[in-house]
Amino acid sequence: MTLADEFAAIAKAAFIAGALSETGKIAKKAGKASVKITADTTVKAAKKVKRKASGYSIRYGKMFRKVAPKYKLKNGSWAKNGFKRAQKEAHKLAKK
Repeated sequence: MTLADEFAAIAKAAFIAGALSETGKIAKKAGKASVKITADTTVKAAKKVKRKASGYSIRYGKMFRKVAPKYKLKNGSWAKNGFKRAQKEAHKLAKK
């Protein structure tokens, strides 16, 4: 093995080690998304898998949108304790 080959091997190993250390930083930024290193040692964040909404959460969302205007002012902002009361009523209606 020549000196140039040894240097190339060391440089390649150092590059891969650097890419692996960057993976942790990218993983923190990506949240729960998994991070993969492809064959050409580029780091890519995988797409985050979305959860499937439950039937209850869909019903609650519909009920909340239905009752929210009742607890808002004319300018569109929430009345005093309006969000809390709308949320409570929407849960009550969604359970039925």
